[in-house]
Amino acid sequence: MDDERIRELFDGLGPVSIRRMFSGKGIYHNGVIFALILRGDLMLKGDDEVAAEYEAAGGRHWTYVNKRHGKEVAMPYWTAPESALDDPDEMTVWARKAYEAAVRGGK
Repeated sequence: MDDERIRELFDGLGPVSIRRMFSGKGIYHNGVIFALILRGDLMLKGDDEVAAEYEAAGGRHWTYVNKRHGKEVAMPYWTAPESALDDPDEMTVWARKAYEAAVRGGK
């Protein structure tokens, strides 16, 4: 996803900045990271308050297996609902939830 498309998708939230990170991009609003593009997936920040909503919308929790200890590690990000990827109005609702989770998390 190119930067212009990202800005268009999150326009309803307000201005966003985009920074390269890892092998993807970090997406920030008011200096707070609330979304990532990672391996082609748009991931939105989540926490216990919104996890059930992401699950109900078909979101997948980002997890990986730590190579050192072999245990699964859960990251605070969820895939964006597929229906929101083509609907900026719906994405605005999810972006606000992700931004609010990021603010609650203090990062």
